[in-house]
Amino acid sequence: MMKRVVLSLAAGVFVSACAPTIPESGRGVGFDGTLADLQRQQDAQLQGGIPAPASVSAQPLESSSAAAPAGSAAATAAETRRVLAATRASNTPVGTTNTAALSGASNGLGNDQRTNSGQEPLQASPANAAPELVNVAGISRENNFDAVSNQRSIEGDAARLARNRAQYEVVQPQALPSRTNTGPNVVAYALQTSHARGTQVYRRIGLNKAAKFQRACAQFATADEAQIAFLAQGGPERDRQGMDPDGDGFACAWDPAPFRRAAQQG
Repeated sequence: MMKRVVLSLAAGVFVSACAPTIPESGRGVGFDGTLADLQRQQDAQLQGGIPAPASVSAQPLESSSAAAPAGSAAATAAETRRVLAATRASNTPVGTTNTAALSGASNGLGNDQRTNSGQEPLQASPANAAPELVNVAGISRENNFDAVSNQRSIEGDAARLARNRAQYEVVQPQALPSRTNTGPNVVAYALQTSHARGTQVYRRIGLNKAAKFQRACAQFATADEAQIAFLAQGGPERDRQGMDPDGDGFACAWDPAPFRRAAQQG
């Protein structure tokens, strides 16, 4: 009997020695003081580099994300702490000094001296002074009631409108006048012919053709006028003034090609 009691006590001591230690569940995860110390260390570093408490290692916060595998929970937590720290450093309350911004440190969030213009942001407030108005020359001020009222009046506008109405005249449409003595049509003549300029078609005889040609063509301002006169005087068969010495039917170097091309393109 005594032997059994001794064996039972020995078995109980062995089992209790092998059982793991149960943590105190009343405080909960993260309430052992480590998280609070870590936060105090982070705030101290942002406010001037005060040494961290002895209970927490002074190792930089980014070291945990460097050591932790990418995409792991530890790396995500470290990156979150970095962003929060940079946000608190940039959102310094009015009247305090942001040491990170003064030192030119960059947190990669676009709110430091390296990544912004460095100018003080504009504070929109009704108490701000009105912007200065610049009158640019050449721009109409018809939409500016104050400017127009100083220059014009309702009575003046009414008088100007009355004058415009008095000068208004309605023109009735009229029939176009008919042409009576238009003379030969050089366009129709150009389309009736097909040979090139310089090709002899009609016989020409006489002496001093070049001199007669120069004297006759000098009377006209344009080649079209010369061709009209040439056709009106019996051309192209007859050339009394020597305006067509080569006999192609075109007087004074008149060219029918432009009229032919216009007809083909139309």
